[in-house]
Amino acid sequence: MILELIAQNMAPIMFVSLILFLLFGYPVAFALAANGLLFFIVGVELAPLSNGNINLSWELLRAIPDRFFGGVVANEVLLAVPFFTFMGIVLEKSGMAEDLLDTIGQLFGPVRGGLAYAVIIVGALLAATTGVVAASVIAMGLISLPIMLRYGYDRKLASGTIAASGTLAQIIPPSLVLIVLADQLGRSVGDMYKGALIPGLVLTGLYMVYIFVTSIFQPHKVPALPPEARKLGSGVKSLLAVLLIAGLAGYLTFHYLHPKMGVNADIYAGTVGVLVAYFIALLDKEGWRFLVKLAIAGLACAIFYGVFVSHVFGHIATAILSVEGMGALIFSLICSAIVGIIAFALIFKVVATVIDFTYQPEHSLGLTSRLAQQVIIVLIPPLALIFLVLGTIFLGIATPTEGGAMGAVGSLILAGFKKRLNYEVISQALAATTRLSAFVMFILIGARVFSLTFYGVNGHVWVEHLLTSLPGGEYGFLIAVSVLVFLLAFFLDFFELAFIIVPLLAPAAESLGIDLIWFGVILGVNMQTSFMHPPFGFALFYLRSVAPKLPYRDKVTGKTMEPVRSSQIYWGAVPYVLIQIVMVGVVIAFPNLVMHYKGAPVDTSNVQIQIPESGLGGSGSGSGFGTLGGLGGSPFGQAPAGGTETPATEGTSGGFGDLGGPPNFGTPGEQPAPQPATPEATPEPEANGGGLGLGSSPPPGLGGSN
Repeated sequence: MILELIAQNMAPIMFVSLILFLLFGYPVAFALAANGLLFFIVGVELAPLSNGNINLSWELLRAIPDRFFGGVVANEVLLAVPFFTFMGIVLEKSGMAEDLLDTIGQLFGPVRGGLAYAVIIVGALLAATTGVVAASVIAMGLISLPIMLRYGYDRKLASGTIAASGTLAQIIPPSLVLIVLADQLGRSVGDMYKGALIPGLVLTGLYMVYIFVTSIFQPHKVPALPPEARKLGSGVKSLLAVLLIAGLAGYLTFHYLHPKMGVNADIYAGTVGVLVAYFIALLDKEGWRFLVKLAIAGLACAIFYGVFVSHVFGHIATAILSVEGMGALIFSLICSAIVGIIAFALIFKVVATVIDFTYQPEHSLGLTSRLAQQVIIVLIPPLALIFLVLGTIFLGIATPTEGGAMGAVGSLILAGFKKRLNYEVISQALAATTRLSAFVMFILIGARVFSLTFYGVNGHVWVEHLLTSLPGGEYGFLIAVSVLVFLLAFFLDFFELAFIIVPLLAPAAESLGIDLIWFGVILGVNMQTSFMHPPFGFALFYLRSVAPKLPYRDKVTGKTMEPVRSSQIYWGAVPYVLIQIVMVGVVIAFPNLVMHYKGAPVDTSNVQIQIPESGLGGSGSGSGFGTLGGLGGSPFGQAPAGGTETPATEGTSGGFGDLGGPPNFGTPGEQPAPQPATPEATPEPEANGGGLGLGSSPPPGLGGSN
């Protein structure tokens, strides 16, 4: 009796056992694998007592290695995880966060809450370039927390702002959690990125609204930067002037290219505008030296580029064109362009080394302010990297894995130009990437073993029935799941939630008709709170590791500063957790924030299907689907004008195989033997009716004899 009860309720027992293992502190990967193997053995033994609820066998267990190597190791989507991790660590070590915080802090410094605004904006930029929470929180904690404390910011607010801004990397693409969610939900990573972009930006705006409200009602918590701390002075007007010129250049480019290029013209227009702004800033900062470097590098590069293309790729293209056609020419042009860009960068670097590139005030042309120069020169490279990664993904030029690879290379190039690329940076980035990749792989192994057993005991059916029976339909389901994930986030991080919970919830969501991209974004925003939950949030631990624990003397003011207590970090996170909960409700209530990834709906009333008339009358082929021979034939056996009624078994073999019998899988170029005609049918010549090989006779005999 007890064994039968266990056999018929294996799924809930297995789920409760996993939760107990996790609560006792066992590593997630080993808890998953151990539960999967244990209940697999028990399930095989109790299968005769389960009334068909258990479908496990020893042959299925032996297939686990193939399941792992074929489904996980061969999954190219997950390659994006190490690529984006490597990119984030390299950018964090190259000092990009420090430059961004210093520059944007100077830009917003004169207003109350300016440093907090700067932290939030930099958090969003780092999220869009790194996708790694740890790198963002640690970098901003080391750089901005001492500055915020120095100028009188409330400790709770400063700590919460830094931790929350770092967690924006969870929801703003190229987030690692979005990659994992897309993989577990069986959806495109590009669609997940498109769906999550607007909610991520809205959440960033809500953080800034919180700072704005605080600056109105409690201005002492977010003071403005004092005048003596504004190193770059003022100069917002000149910055606006440069942006106006760049915008005008972009508009003219768009106006010129739009008739020729259509929707792609805005991309080129934006690129031209950015380049114009960057050129103005560099020219103003370097003066005539910049023009000399640019001219020398451009001339040398042009000579090198022309010689290289004509003497190397010209001969290669000539040799290959006779065999492979235009593909070789296109390949040679792409390679030539890449070589030319690399050559220009290297020659410009050499010229910049020979001619001193160090900024000196007397070299400046005085066209713009120092603030405008700094903002443009510091912001353009990370924005270019964001476009390189996200722009190519959104435009369909590259897959997320390819975008991650380009981002990794781009981060190395940026670090090299900042002269911060060395062995230590690369070794630290590789070590962190290897650790995270191994962590993900171990969890995936355990998750595969667990899911195999859980599905074998009909666990997915149990979960689906449990969740779809909730009151309220799809909204009741979404609210219940959001509460469940919020509570589990106290104990599990986002990787564990994604690999354990999401595969169980996805079938129920799909059965209710919920779009899985929308569902994934809701889970992504909710999982973001797992980094902010006191006292187990990882973002709080990251900030605690770099926040001052003992009294220290400020290096600028010379004052003795009090340490930041853990309780202040925890209480500072609470308002932002509430904002994240509100954001979950906003995404549930307004699905169009996410559903825009589908594009404009198709108006079916205006869709017209036109079938060509020439060559489609007549008998058609008998192999195909065997119901409508030649698309111009009559489905009821009457010959159309210009054709002859013919049984569906006649004619040569078509393209899809005969549904009236087993398909023919002959070797390429081998023609199957024609089917013999029925005795009462007289063969007639075909009128080019082969096409898709669809016979003209109705059932019975779908492409075969009656």
